[in-house]
Amino acid sequence: MERSRICLSTIDPDVHRLAKRHGLNLEIAEFCTAWNLEEHFPETDALVREKGKGLAAPVLHGPFNELFPCAIDPRAGELARLRYRQGIQAAGLYGASRVVFHGGFVPHVYHDVWFVEQSVNFWREFLPEVPDTMTICLENVLENRPELLLDIVRQVADPRLGLCLDVGHANVYSSLPVMQWLERCAPYLRHFHIHNNRGDADTHQGLAEGTIPMQALLERMEALCPQATWTLELPQAEASISWLLENRILEE
Repeated sequence: MERSRICLSTIDPDVHRLAKRHGLNLEIAEFCTAWNLEEHFPETDALVREKGKGLAAPVLHGPFNELFPCAIDPRAGELARLRYRQGIQAAGLYGASRVVFHGGFVPHVYHDVWFVEQSVNFWREFLPEVPDTMTICLENVLENRPELLLDIVRQVADPRLGLCLDVGHANVYSSLPVMQWLERCAPYLRHFHIHNNRGDADTHQGLAEGTIPMQALLERMEALCPQATWTLELPQAEASISWLLENRILEE
């Protein structure tokens, strides 16, 4: 796989050295927490620019805490719009063309039909604020089947809205094998979050440390989604980079 399409998440404290050494890019994670977009912005901005010095950052992970596009309370919907607007503005500052937002599904709170209908309404209203050069990638978290996000993207039918498949989340929160998530979502996948686990907790383990058949999955991802970007969403990515090289998934 081309190195230009692989990112390292800035949750790894050694991200700058590793990205420089291996010719990889960055996914900026500091703005997952909304206070970094406001009162803590100056120091967060300085940190992000230091980590990204001399590197490209084509992906930014937007804020997600307490943000629900399908919210029942209209004031909660207003909060989501505000934070997403700030996330889009931050992406523009760092030259990111892909922004990851969580889908926002909460089991036992939102019925499936409500979740899809209200999310479709939200994104149809919000997307005119998104530049044509930018893509929002909706990430699965607690969704137990891919159709919940697929139905949203299909109904909105806007090229600025695609999907991010987080393979670790799918392995924990869904009984459907991750490979089937990939097969069903492939036409709409623009980005991937890659990490492993044993299916019982979202532990963000290395690529060789869990029950996901990672080599087969990555090879199928490359075959089905050759234009998608990937992020190793790992607090310590070095061993997994070595694994990618050893298995000849990452180009020498």
